[in-house]
Amino acid sequence: MEDDFELPEGAGLMENEDLNETVFKVGEEKEIGKQGLKKLLVKEGEGWETPETGDEVEVHYTGTLLDSTKFDSSRDRGTPFKFKLGQGQVIKGWDQGIATMKKGETAVFTIPPEMAYGESGSPPTIPPNATLKFDVELLSWASVKDICKDGGIFKKIIKEGEKWENPKEADEVLVKYEARLEDGTVVSKSEEGVEFYVKDGYFCPAFAKAVKTMKKGEKVLLTVKPQYGFGHKGRQAIGNDVAVPPNATLMVDLELVSWKVVDEVTDDKKVLKKILKQGEGYERPNDGAVAKVKYTGKLEDGTVFEKKGSDEEPFEFMTGEEQVVDGLDRAVMTMKKGEVALVTVAAEYGYETEIKTDLAVVPPKSTLIYDVELVSFVKEKESWDMSTAEKIEAAGKKKEEGNALFKVGKYFRASKKYEKAAKYIEYDTSFSEEEKKQSKPLKITCNLNNAACKLKLKDYTQAEKLCTKVLEIESQNVKALYRRAQAYIQTADLELAEIDIKKALEIDPNNRDVKLEYRALKEKQKEYNKKEAKFYGNMFARMSKLEELESRKSGSQKVETVDKVEGSDAMAVNGDSS
Repeated sequence: MEDDFELPEGAGLMENEDLNETVFKVGEEKEIGKQGLKKLLVKEGEGWETPETGDEVEVHYTGTLLDSTKFDSSRDRGTPFKFKLGQGQVIKGWDQGIATMKKGETAVFTIPPEMAYGESGSPPTIPPNATLKFDVELLSWASVKDICKDGGIFKKIIKEGEKWENPKEADEVLVKYEARLEDGTVVSKSEEGVEFYVKDGYFCPAFAKAVKTMKKGEKVLLTVKPQYGFGHKGRQAIGNDVAVPPNATLMVDLELVSWKVVDEVTDDKKVLKKILKQGEGYERPNDGAVAKVKYTGKLEDGTVFEKKGSDEEPFEFMTGEEQVVDGLDRAVMTMKKGEVALVTVAAEYGYETEIKTDLAVVPPKSTLIYDVELVSFVKEKESWDMSTAEKIEAAGKKKEEGNALFKVGKYFRASKKYEKAAKYIEYDTSFSEEEKKQSKPLKITCNLNNAACKLKLKDYTQAEKLCTKVLEIESQNVKALYRRAQAYIQTADLELAEIDIKKALEIDPNNRDVKLEYRALKEKQKEYNKKEAKFYGNMFARMSKLEELESRKSGSQKVETVDKVEGSDAMAVNGDSS
């Protein structure tokens, strides 16, 4: 709309109510909101999306008074009108009405004076208190988002991306960009595109913030304020890059070409998997699956220390059986058939000591890098594919495997075996009475042994939960009470530990292990009581000192006051006697 149309105060503010809920049919007129704005749908638009506050919309329009007198038309000028929605750049009726339109839609809006130019009008073309009609066609809009919600980075979408996924913090992205000052000076650009990890960022802080909101193939124009650019210091010229002045706003054309997903295989982020080629379907190998792979193991300097499998004959191994290094084993269990990945393994999940292979020496504490392809796999039979007899047999087998691992101190792998064994027989509603009798002691043993693993692994919360499971089945189980007490002691729940130990001794008064644990508990309680007494003793001592200081301070103030009063009185008496 023309620049000489003045906006009434507060125009352009979007209402809180959802104006898009009203459904329109062609030729039908309905009220939008509660302020008298009406919309007549002339032509339906495409899709279901409507522009949002901050988006830059492009429209054609014709404005008339109620007597059909035309006062303005972009169509007559032959140039579409552009403005930012909801920013007060147009009258309130426009901001609210156009927010309900779809791309390509044409509608006639009847706008009351309160949502147009009010009592003052817009002389000479619009009289005071005029109700206006606008025939509007929404040609397109460019989405403009305040990425950080602080006005620091505005993102205008120039080209929509594919699908719906966005890069995550750990992912590696490939972007093309050109960064300019507001006067158009190019300060930096990529010729072929640049790769960087989102968490590490690139060029300026705005890049990492922006790419996390983008889709593959998306092109945007960023308006970057100094706090997300180079701040009050600016940046000196580097190589082909031009210097950025202090407090400069940057305009950045940014395209997210693609990205490689980086998965954190372990919670401690010491095994990372960067997907180079996506696999097929959704299934992945489970623990005990037979996997066929091709892989090359390298050190960080590029030295190849291991090479397994070929196109003709892939390397075959069983997951969860230590047939490859732990980190690679875990990574393969996150892969899909046909997936190619780069797996980075820290020493804790690889080799902590020096080893020699046919190809090279791997120094101690080395980080290992595997280029691996999962050719195919056959999953170990899942419990839902088994008969009840097969479940009991499989649980027994896994328990024995767990026992063997526990004996040699491989508690993590043993725990996994016990967990799997317990899962086979966890739900026994379809079991016969005889099968329930068989599975009950097996269930108890697997959970108890797993609790012992968790205690060794210092996962005391899980140890407590596993023992509680056993006690729900068999409330008098001494081992469950004993191990749960051990877990409680480690989490400083000494009262709960004492309850369990006393109950265990009531059931088995001569149990040597429980007696020893009771002694250990008593020592813990003494130690705790001493610490508590010392803490409160120190606290009370500090309080006493503070009180004493306050008392001294108060006493000195009183003496000073008395001295002053006595001096005044003496002077008065002396004065009287004279």
